[in-house]
Amino acid sequence: MPSKNANPGLKPANNSAEPNYVLVIHGGAGTMSREGSTPEQRTAYRAALSRALKAGYNVLKQGGEAMDAVVAAVSVMEDCPLFNSGHGAVFNNAGKNELETSLMVSKPPASHPAMPTSRRGSSVTLITRTRNPSHLARALYLAPELAPHPMLSGATAESIGASLGVRQVDPSYFWTEARWREHRRGLGLPEEPVEYPRPESPGDADSETTDVASFSDDKDKELWEPLDLMPTGTVGAVALDIRGCIAALTSTGGRTNKLVGRVGDTPVMGCGFWAEEWKRDGGFVKRSWDRLRGKSKYEGVGVSGTGDGDYYIRRAAASNIARRMQYLGESLAEATQNVIDDLFNEGGMGGIIALDKDGNVALPLNCSGMYRGVIRPDGVPLTGIFFDDQLNEL
Repeated sequence: MPSKNANPGLKPANNSAEPNYVLVIHGGAGTMSREGSTPEQRTAYRAALSRALKAGYNVLKQGGEAMDAVVAAVSVMEDCPLFNSGHGAVFNNAGKNELETSLMVSKPPASHPAMPTSRRGSSVTLITRTRNPSHLARALYLAPELAPHPMLSGATAESIGASLGVRQVDPSYFWTEARWREHRRGLGLPEEPVEYPRPESPGDADSETTDVASFSDDKDKELWEPLDLMPTGTVGAVALDIRGCIAALTSTGGRTNKLVGRVGDTPVMGCGFWAEEWKRDGGFVKRSWDRLRGKSKYEGVGVSGTGDGDYYIRRAAASNIARRMQYLGESLAEATQNVIDDLFNEGGMGGIIALDKDGNVALPLNCSGMYRGVIRPDGVPLTGIFFDDQLNEL
């Protein structure tokens, strides 16, 4: 399938004199098809995307940080069983959930001016008890004294997170029937009878580890059958706030039936995520013209990828977009399209969401669909699912 930049060249809709902020999200890319879905399923996905967009928008419109906007948006998708993250994450080949997430900013948030500029972000992998991994990435980024490294894994990351107030749950919280059946089917095992999980620590009264999803009272969620089969995707958000800071956040359960301990592109800086700014090149005339057009003296980009993460790692896909913009002078649309084409040519399926410091948005994909959406200062959430969809209001 040829790749496509869905709604290529999406431009800022507001006047340059007005506050410029934007949020773009994805809920994964993969094998979903219009023919294999119902109107009700498509509406459920687009409604969930709209809720995520509005959650992030509510932060941005009040002058909030891009970092907090992407966490707000991704948290909605982590809580929704339709998406491969949080309560909806896929299983590894041992029938367990191992989650990953990452956060990166183009410059320190205004709310934390003392944060070193060299501290660009934080990521975690092999997470099994954190209800919202996106909250953990944010907490670790803001605690350099406790988490000085850009990437942590497993119990250490979750222990530090718990000490910072990040909510922990029993691993059974992440179990959903649809993903469990998918796991069993992928291994060639019988799907019936369905064995609902038991809490690992039913007598543990410490903090919130006994906050297990009540499957019998929450069956309506399980009626939401995911459209993507055997997903390899993620959820993600990239935001630009009124101070010109860009934040990118990605969260995932990984790929269905992955090996135990597998680390994907989501927590690997430069591969599944990236955010950066740099001084614009050019002589006096170009810099003067940019100032007249209201452009910052800095250029910047934020990226969140979704798809077969092994290929994103091999291509350093996310940071490659920034380098193409900086050194080749490519536009955001050109750089993202070239990277997604390179992935396709090597056999990598997926999509990318990205935005630059001027508020331009790109959403290229090289597969049958990518749950995606964008929202600007007008507050109208625009969403789409399939390869040939134009973003529009639900």
